[in-house]
Amino acid sequence: MIAISLRPTGREWGTISFASTLYLCPILDLLLEQIPRKWQPEIRLGLQEALVNAAKHGNKLDPSKTVVVHYSVVGDEYWWVISDEGSGFSHGCSRTDACSLPTDDSETGRGLCLLHQIFDQVHWNRQGTEVRLCKQVNSPSRLPLIP
Repeated sequence: MIAISLRPTGREWGTISFASTLYLCPILDLLLEQIPRKWQPEIRLGLQEALVNAAKHGNKLDPSKTVVVHYSVVGDEYWWVISDEGSGFSHGCSRTDACSLPTDDSETGRGLCLLHQIFDQVHWNRQGTEVRLCKQVNSPSRLPLIP
């Protein structure tokens, strides 16, 4: 089940909540509605990674647990706050760290690195159950990573 409350305009926040699942296409479509087309592939990839992390790693795909996404548009900044009901995790990577892809065959760390490559701001709460993502789409110094 997906629950949606108001579309963000100005400084208002919209909310989407859904039971933990990896069927994310309709949720991603809703979250990308207001994003300029040239940025959609890149942001879709980043949001998909964040939502998969919340549903799979946070909530352990438990359908009784919910992933909640608050989203807003402020000028040329797009914001998403994604939270899960899991026990959290210890995140050690920040934009100032040498966040790079793992050199072994493991998948560990790839998603977190991807988030830092795609979004201009990535912040977790102390518990590791909520991530705040921001993308500035009209930055003259930045073009989409995925054309």
